[in-house]
Amino acid sequence: MVLAVTLHNIPEGMAAGVVLAGAMAQNSGITFAGALALTIGIAIQNFPEGAIISMPLRGEGVSKTKAFLYGMLSGIVEPIGAIITILITSTVVPVLPYILAFAAGAMIYVVVEELIPEAQEGEHSDIGTIGVALGFVLMMILDVALG
Repeated sequence: MVLAVTLHNIPEGMAAGVVLAGAMAQNSGITFAGALALTIGIAIQNFPEGAIISMPLRGEGVSKTKAFLYGMLSGIVEPIGAIITILITSTVVPVLPYILAFAAGAMIYVVVEELIPEAQEGEHSDIGTIGVALGFVLMMILDVALG
């Protein structure tokens, strides 16, 4: 699971790098404000991704510090991916949709393989299902509202 989430974070960093490179080019219609908004959005959604790593590790008996570090280090690949992408933007842009599709697939794999089965165990299994439904509704509202 740690590997899948870490692999998922590489294309996210690459996406931020492509947008920043587009803003630096100044002829792509991408502004620095747009690049900053994307970067902040990715940073915000990394908090639950870190929890996806840390919480199961903690549940398996790993120390709080070590679980936190693993969650945090899974995201360190994003700035690395962004920097590399800025350096090789002209090569990466044509394949970026495929890289982003890989990132989405990696996250779906983690959810289906690890999180859904674990969320259905125990006496409060409905809470996980309701949380997923509410999260999906919130994302659809944001998608429509922010277009």
